[in-house]
Amino acid sequence: MNREIQQFKAEFFKALAHPMRIRILEVLCEGDKNVNELQAILGSEGSAVSQQLAVLRSKNVVSGTKEGTSVIYSLRDPLIKDLLGVARQIFDNHLVDAISLLENIRNE
Repeated sequence: MNREIQQFKAEFFKALAHPMRIRILEVLCEGDKNVNELQAILGSEGSAVSQQLAVLRSKNVVSGTKEGTSVIYSLRDPLIKDLLGVARQIFDNHLVDAISLLENIRNE
């Protein structure tokens, strides 16, 4: 069982391992969007956005619901928002450590 969980985690984090996919998730944290809305917000081609959404869908990170001729994308689990927030805190902590180190070097 432990190996299955580790495999799930590895696949999940692989799905997050692209800057555009992270940005898509950050946008979806604010609310559900269709491809055109995501494209406009991200300032990227629709094909690039669609390609990254396909990866996120295949890993069950986002879901799509057909509404008329559009597909509305949303986070499959609201905890993804928390995960991205924690990742941001970790980044901020590393940044604070780096700034502190640079200040110590400068003061020597």
